[in-house]
This record gives sequence, structure tokens and C-alpha cells, in this order.
Amino acid sequence: MEELLLWPEGAPLAQGTAPEDRPALFPYLLEGQERAAVIVCPGGGYGMRADHEGEPIARWLNTLGISAFVLRYRVAPYQYPSALLDAQRAIRTVRANAERFSVDPNRIGILGFSAGGHLTSAAATLFNEELNVAKDELDAAVSARPDLAILCYPVVTLQSPFTHEGSRSNLLGTNPDPERVVYLSSEERVTAETPPTFLWHTADDGAVPVENSLAFAAALSRHKVPFDLHVYQHGRHGLGLADDQEHTREWTAACASWLKLNGFSGN
Repeated sequence: MEELLLWPEGAPLAQGTAPEDRPALFPYLLEGQERAAVIVCPGGGYGMRADHEGEPIARWLNTLGISAFVLRYRVAPYQYPSALLDAQRAIRTVRANAERFSVDPNRIGILGFSAGGHLTSAAATLFNEELNVAKDELDAAVSARPDLAILCYPVVTLQSPFTHEGSRSNLLGTNPDPERVVYLSSEERVTAETPPTFLWHTADDGAVPVENSLAFAAALSRHKVPFDLHVYQHGRHGLGLADDQEHTREWTAACASWLKLNGFSGN
């Protein structure tokens, strides 16, 4: 699959030139005019990216008539704001190249699992943030706001007791600034401009408590942002498509219906 570097000349804050220093998109494009597109952010605690939450998700989106891009965003030893820069740049890159990719620039979503869900929630709430790095023409001219967001058993809060400690440590270090912890807790950042959001979680998730999704949904409700929230009674963390879970795998059908409701399915 073609690798599309987000900064061909080198990413801001890059520590080297290896693939892990060079954030990129991997396209899964459908033919046809102006498809909706979704950028996929695999989970992995901001320490790695889980393969089963990447390509299989992109191919599932393709079955719905949606083009997809899997994002290779930077993980540890990279810390904030590298991953968020990568997500913002990914949205801008797809939007700026909409004609080349045969996608609709007004139907670009972002989807993430676990820590990738935190990145997705940050992209959905901090799209106007200045991240104190040099901007180029693309950054200045193209919006980084996604048109919708899909959060799959996401890390949302970085505050105790419901955060995922490993994700917080990888993102902010072992002794993070308390103000930055609150700032990057996405339930605190929701506004009326946050895009429509689909969330799903399992009630007995032992790694990332369901309170993460509940808090984000409550914030969306307070700001009157449209959302779907699905909490399934049982399922381990990291299920991905959840093909082996008869009940929980229904999340894909629910999400497909929601995507259609929001004008993202098909052409």
C-alpha cells in the first residue's frame, strides 16, 4: 500500500529519519466521485500502534462505501504535541487533496481505538489549537476540523481515577504538569463546535474504564452536539472489530447505521 508522508521534507519535532519519525497515511481508496473518507488511528497506549485496529478497520469502512486512511502517528518516545500534530496534518492533507483522492472535503471523519481514541477526541476538540510549531501553507490554509468522530473504547480523560496510566505516561511523561493533564482531558474540551460523535465501550473494560466514554458523551450532551453512545455489557479491551464476540460485534452495524444517518455511507 502506498505510503503518503505527511511532511515529505521532515516532520516538525522529528528526532530522526526512520519510519517512526515520519508520520504517514496509508490510503484505502474506493473509486467513484467524492466518497466520504475516514482517518483511522489504531490504539496502543501511545507506545505502539495495534495492527488489528488499522487495516482491518479501513477495509471494513470500504465495505460501507467509505474511503479510508490508516494513520502512522508518532508514539513514545515522542510526547505531546507530536501525535496531535500528526492527526491535524492528516485531516488537512486529505482535505487539501480531496480531488486527487476522489473524496468529499466536507465529509472527512476520524476514528480511533483506545489511545488512538484519545488522539481522535483531541483532534475533534483541539482542531483550532496553536501547537507552537512552524506552519506551512497547508497548515495555514486548510481546516483541521473533522466532520465527525468515532471513538472506540477510547482513553478520554487523563485525570485519575479513570485514565489509562500507560497512555498518560507515554504522552506526557511520568510526572506531568497537572494543568496539562486537565487541558488534554478531552471531556473538558468539548464545545458546540465539536463534530458529531459515535462512541462505543464495554462496561467491564479492565484497562480503560467505561467512564471515559460516559464523560465524553455527557459533555457532548451538555453542548448539544449530536452523538451515539453504545455500551456493551461484556468484552475485553482491544476488541477491534470484535468478530469473536456475538453481542459486542454489533458495534459495527450500529456505527454503519450512524454513518449513513450522517451522510457518510456510499457516494
